[in-house]
Amino acid sequence: MPAASRALLAFDTSTERMAVAACGPAGEVAWTGAGGAAASATLLREVNAVLAQAGIRLADLDAVAFGAGPGAFTGLRTACAVAQGLAFGLGRPVLPVDSLAIVAEDAPWREGMVWVAMDARIDEVYAAAYRRAGTRWQVLAAPALYTVAALAARWAADPPQRVAGSAIEAFGGRLPLGDAALHARESDRAAALLRCARQAWADGARRDPADALPVYLRDKVALTTAERARLRADRATA
Repeated sequence: MPAASRALLAFDTSTERMAVAACGPAGEVAWTGAGGAAASATLLREVNAVLAQAGIRLADLDAVAFGAGPGAFTGLRTACAVAQGLAFGLGRPVLPVDSLAIVAEDAPWREGMVWVAMDARIDEVYAAAYRRAGTRWQVLAAPALYTVAALAARWAADPPQRVAGSAIEAFGGRLPLGDAALHARESDRAAALLRCARQAWADGARRDPADALPVYLRDKVALTTAERARLRADRATA
């Protein structure tokens, strides 16, 4: 059965904006709203609301898709836990979705290389490069965690032509964006997520719920007092 006719639920809580989407008998429903620290308390409520609007019962689902990261640690844990719980209970597979690819899908470009750069806080950036190949995104540079200086050096050596993501507004003055086309603010993250989920199904990316694991790139989540002082000094110098 093609992906378009499957009953899918998808959610992503990797950023400050929570995205929930589903497709079912009543059509496609996509919702994007406040996430961040509140995601763990509100995700299931929004899931139920979106499923109801799409005319789907949980038992009708063919798979549960979730934003696997990279992104905020608490958000990734929330998405993985909810995806695992639902999928285990229903006996359905999960579909891990690259959270940076969602940003590429949301951008207006469908050809050429697209860099996605998302603000990772503490002066760092989650970034990856993609190229559209038919209906899917081909990874050219795998998602990685960069300091702003390291990403600036990479782009100075090989200037990007298209850049999407929150790092544009967060660090744009410190990144060599040059004449690149920019997509700083997402248009409809939830709709883009659903398209990525459908593609994941079509690609056979179904996984056992036990394998609903986050793509977490940061080993260290807090800075010492001395490191925070050095960071403030570096920012002042920049």
